Amino acid sequence: MLKKFFLVVCGSFVGSFLALFFFTITSILMSFVIFGLMSSKMGVKVEDNSILYIRLEGELQERPSEMNQFMAMLTDEQPSQDLSTLIKSLELAKDNDKIKGVYLDCRGMASGMSSLYELRNAIIDFKKSKKFVYAFGDEGIMQSDYYLASVADSIFLNPEGAVDIHGLGAATPYMKNLLDKVGVEMQVVRVGTFKSAVEPYMLSEMSEANRLQQEHYLGSLWGVISKDIATSRKIDMAAFNGLTDSVMLTMSTQELMQNKIVDHLCYRTEMEDKLRKKTDVEMKDDLKLVTPAQLVLTDNKKKDDDKQIAVIYATGEIDGSTSSVPGMGEEGINSESMAATIRDLQYDENVKGLVLRVNSPGGSAFGSEVIWKAIEDFKKSGKPVAVSMSDYAASGGYYISSGAQRIFAEPTTITGSIGIFGVIPNASNLINNTLGVKMEEVTTNKNAIAGTLYKPLSEQQYAALQRMVERGYDLFTRRCAAGRHVSQDSIKSIAEGRVWDAVTAKNIGLVDEFGGLQSAISWVAKKAGVGDDYSIVNLPNEDINFMSMFGQMSRTKAEEDMQRRMGMFYTYYEKLQAILGREQVLCLMEPVEIDF
Repeated sequence: MLKKFFLVVCGSFVGSFLALFFFTITSILMSFVIFGLMSSKMGVKVEDNSILYIRLEGELQERPSEMNQFMAMLTDEQPSQDLSTLIKSLELAKDNDKIKGVYLDCRGMASGMSSLYELRNAIIDFKKSKKFVYAFGDEGIMQSDYYLASVADSIFLNPEGAVDIHGLGAATPYMKNLLDKVGVEMQVVRVGTFKSAVEPYMLSEMSEANRLQQEHYLGSLWGVISKDIATSRKIDMAAFNGLTDSVMLTMSTQELMQNKIVDHLCYRTEMEDKLRKKTDVEMKDDLKLVTPAQLVLTDNKKKDDDKQIAVIYATGEIDGSTSSVPGMGEEGINSESMAATIRDLQYDENVKGLVLRVNSPGGSAFGSEVIWKAIEDFKKSGKPVAVSMSDYAASGGYYISSGAQRIFAEPTTITGSIGIFGVIPNASNLINNTLGVKMEEVTTNKNAIAGTLYKPLSEQQYAALQRMVERGYDLFTRRCAAGRHVSQDSIKSIAEGRVWDAVTAKNIGLVDEFGGLQSAISWVAKKAGVGDDYSIVNLPNEDINFMSMFGQMSRTKAEEDMQRRMGMFYTYYEKLQAILGREQVLCLMEPVEIDF
């Protein structure tokens, strides 16, 4: 028996040792592979008569991700593209004599409207070089891709292709009837007539207030987008909206040409021949295509490391999982970690200023306050701080933005939603009646057990939670008033949880200036007096390790499998999971999904 025990112990030890040994060896080998790949990429050279090739495909991220690129190598998938690299590549291509033009390959890229607006402006700026911009769609051109393609010198389409321009629409699943059927009641405390994030759990249909605000901001956003497209394509606005209403997806390619939606029809091989001719490349030779990532790697301009502008990306939900908004990543914003990063920058002598890049629908009210306080402390150092709003900077996203000395946004940014709510599920009917489970309690005080799934809140508990939410709302509006240098009453008059488009937000004082990330960086650099020789530090740093990579791959695969099995019901499952997993009072925008 003793011998057998030792054999088992020794076997377990040897097995563990071998597993650790092989994992270590694998990690070392992978490190060499990554180093080799990075070294080879650093040797990228741009040849004469090259074209900047922008493949509009996949999900557009806010910033580069080494982990995403490495995972793409392992899975043979197209790496996620990021806005900063695309914009930087266009800036470099504009002044690079070896780059003769830009080729937009429209394959369907998922992105928020503000990111596309910023990228579109970068393409317009590139065109000042008088170099060509061609756009091509094979099977079809999605509306988001077309918004970018509309600034091209010529739009080419496969003779059997299509263009899908349909306007903007927002869909919100209302789940009260479903919850009633399973015996779950969502007990809601909130402040703000327009704070509609809780509506799907307490109503069976949209309120008039929510419909009003959605009609307003969607109308304003489409006004910007449709005007941009119509102006670039030289189409009358009324005529363009008429085409939009005519189910453009079903139009023949000849009709699309007649209505100036596209310029030429050709197959992909013919498109490539046109590009060869445009760049004096022989028909038998390959096109000299340079990707944005490759072009950015050729930028060797030396910047002063003692003159740094820090850019912190606040992307996703604050202290929670992100919503299904393109570009928001998976992890969300960790308020404690972000506040610590801001405090470190406050005392870093090399850092001369800060830009907070916000792409967030909000989240934890407490987490928002933690980040707000860190920004306030940073300002005491005398260093300038600005906010650059991306697609969303709403609710808690606006909370953390409000203290900045200057707030930049694009006209297509969604912001506001100044309000607070809390949701406490009550599944007593499901647990007690449907499942037949009876919960027995023994307590010393009447509120010793509160906010549980198996019983509803008492009137006293409900009232206490409402008072807490109202205090939070008062604090939120005070923070906004102080940051914007206006009275609290003036903030309350435009708050009430209402979501605003940035055009309206600028008119009512929630935003200072239209502009993208570079505009905010330039403003901070000027205020800091660092000239043009500053370097940019992107934060938070990306912590890459193989265990997290493999873990993320496994989670992604599991989520994809579940989504495939559940189909349309996966959306409801996600939203219920999110609500059940939250315990804090929230500053969170309504869970609206905009079809763009």
